[in-house]
Amino acid sequence: MRVQIFTVGKLFTNCYVAACPSTGEAVIIDPGIETSAEAAEIFKFVEENALKPRFIVNTHAHPDHICGNRVVKEKFNTPILVHEKDAKMLGIVRFFSLKGSPPADALLKDGDVVKFGNISLKVMHTPGHTPGSISLLGEKEVFTGDTLFAGSIGRTDLPRGSDKDMKISLKKLASLPDYFKVYPGHGPPTTIGEEKAKNPFLSWSWQTL
Repeated sequence: MRVQIFTVGKLFTNCYVAACPSTGEAVIIDPGIETSAEAAEIFKFVEENALKPRFIVNTHAHPDHICGNRVVKEKFNTPILVHEKDAKMLGIVRFFSLKGSPPADALLKDGDVVKFGNISLKVMHTPGHTPGSISLLGEKEVFTGDTLFAGSIGRTDLPRGSDKDMKISLKKLASLPDYFKVYPGHGPPTTIGEEKAKNPFLSWSWQTL
């Protein structure tokens, strides 16, 4: 899998273009695009590499992760996928003047598989930051949204957040192989092994739950 990271918006959200090298099919994960310049950069990358976006996938429905859904869908005629428990949040607007999203075209649940080309990303339900937060599992990588960051975790004190759910979700992620690369919703990539060794939230949840 080829993964390109674009850091976009006021909250420095990671938007990922994940592509199958052999077919050019791709998914766009968390397009938190706020400006035409950010959109142009992503669209140029897609076009220059002859990629064929198949889906928009939102790891959760907070505005900084979904505010670019509309412009991406209009550009590529790409369906929007989000977990069923966050679907109603897509239309929420007026958070730092961010835009809402069109409705989801399909709803995800735990265990679903998003396929593009020869690649499959398995949906792992990892609530805590929001009720419908998901992580996307590849063969050697995981896109964790705002559940797990390098050295930290997502907030649970926002509306609909849950400390209890977050602890369960972190234990799920800690059970992945240490070599798994972590692509978080904000900040730099890391690995499961690094986070188990250095992230106090992950090691704590793994040992006490």
